[in-house]
Amino acid sequence: MMTRVRRQIQRQQREDPAVEARRIARIRKKHADLIKEQEALSRWMTRLKRAFHKVEKLQERIARMERQLADLEDRG
Repeated sequence: MMTRVRRQIQRQQREDPAVEARRIARIRKKHADLIKEQEALSRWMTRLKRAFHKVEKLQERIARMERQLADLEDRG
């Protein structure tokens, strides 16, 4: 019977504390940037929805006025 080679446990090597601190700072900065961008998107989506509904209402009003005008012209 052949002996098996024991598997070695792969452990992550410890980073230099200064490198680790920079990495953590970069992660925190990216997270803060992400939150800022998500908030900006949320504000723009609110504006966009408001504008979209306004355009819909104006289109409906114009279509109604065009129908009314066409009816009046046909009768006359």
